[in-house]
This record gives sequence, structure tokens and C-alpha cells, in this order.
Amino acid sequence: MRLFLLTTLTMIAFASNSVLNRLALASGDMQADTFGTIRLVSGAAILSILVLWQKRGFAIGGWARLAAVLALLAYIFGFSAAYAELAPGFGALILFSVVQVTMFAGAVLSQDDVPRQRWFGAGLALAGLAWLLWPSGNLTFSWPHIAAMAFAGAGWGVYSLLGRGAKDPLQATAMNFLLAAPVAAVVLLAGGGIGALPVMSVAWAVLSGAVMSGLGYALWYHILPMLGATRAAVAQLTVPVIALAGGWAFLGEALSLRFAMASVLIMAGVLVSLRQR
Repeated sequence: MRLFLLTTLTMIAFASNSVLNRLALASGDMQADTFGTIRLVSGAAILSILVLWQKRGFAIGGWARLAAVLALLAYIFGFSAAYAELAPGFGALILFSVVQVTMFAGAVLSQDDVPRQRWFGAGLALAGLAWLLWPSGNLTFSWPHIAAMAFAGAGWGVYSLLGRGAKDPLQATAMNFLLAAPVAAVVLLAGGGIGALPVMSVAWAVLSGAVMSGLGYALWYHILPMLGATRAAVAQLTVPVIALAGGWAFLGEALSLRFAMASVLIMAGVLVSLRQR
């Protein structure tokens, strides 16, 4: 039950990032790379304070740390760029479909034990996602933004796979953010500066970075060893459903019968996959 509650809390944090990103970029005054950089800097700040307060110390790490930082940057900037156009639920749908494929591939390559019911549950949940994604008369596609979100999904999948080996989740997450934030700032400045900084957009970016990302990712690294790659991948398929509900609640986006029925399929697949043998 504790693992279930922690996983649910983490999924809500992930879905909140979709809504907050869309809120910050909705006015068109803040650029995606500015949002991503503020998000990383805010996350690095709050995590550093926690590490110092708990006297955990900082450790640069080796090649695995470099891979985690690059994967985090790919996710943050792909995610932010995609949400300049995509709706929260639709963006999360693409993101976690790619995450699912990436993490299952990682589990297979590392020869993890993946029981048949987990494959079935993942397939059922993905069927629900595919149904939700199927084009309709009121859905338009922006392929560059979809590609950016797919890139973000691959980055997040790799970042999650690397997190399974984190001995100190808080310290590992703090170092990932601390090393990624300066790189993001340099890229932002090289691209022409930070541009406009509307107060509310900055507030959404800070909330996304400090709470939903910084603390949320530390919690994610904490529960990943208990979940394993494939169960973690399937659990994240609930995020598009939560993000769509958030888009409806905070952005006034419409929900449909298809959303409700596809959500039932996704949740059923997740429950089947997470069951003990």
C-alpha cells in the first residue's frame, strides 16, 4: 500500500508538469527553452538545500552520471518545446508511450524477468492509449512538436532506467539537476537570451521545477528499485489520463466518452501489470 501511494503521488507530480508547462507557455510570452531552464535551476536549488540540510554531500559520479544528465536535458527541452503546441493530455500520451517502449526495451536487454501478465497488461494499456490517440475530426497534429515529445520520452526512459541503480536517490537527483542546469543556462544564453519573463509563467516554471520535478524525481528514484523497469513503465501510462483531467480542470479543455472508455482500458492494463503473480 505504501508503494502504491508513493507511486500515485509521483504520477500526479508528473502529470502536473504537463499542465504547468502548458499554462506557462499558453500566453506566448515565455519561450520553451526559458521555461525548461527555470525548471532545472529551481529543481537544482531546492534539491541542493535538502542535500545540505541532511548533510549528504555531493558526488559527481562517473559515466552513468553524464548519461543521466544528458537524458535529463533531452527530456526537459524536448518536453518544453513540445508543449509550445501540444495539449497536456495529448503530449503526455506521446511521452509515456515512448517511455513505455524505451523501458521495456531496457528491461529485455538487461535480461530482467518480465512475466506474461505484465506484457499483457502493458499491451492492454497501450491499446487504450492508441485508441485515445487515433485521429479524429477535432484533433490536429504538429509533427515537429510530436517529434520533440518523442525525443523527450526516450530521454526520460533512459533517465528512469539509470535511476534503478541510484544508492542515494536525493543526492543522485540533486547532482543530475546541478550539472544539467548550467548547461541549460549556457544553451539558453547562446540562443539569444531569456526573453520575456511574465510573473505567472515564471511562477509556474518554479513550481514545476522545485516541487513537481525536483522533489518528484527524487521520489521517483526512491521507488524505482522497488517497482522495477517494466512495472515503472506501465505505471506511468496513467499520467496521460491524469494530465487530460488536469487540462479539463485548469485549462478548460473538453473531455469525451472516448477519453473515459480509453482511461478504463489504461487503468485495467496497469492493474493487471502491477498484480503479483
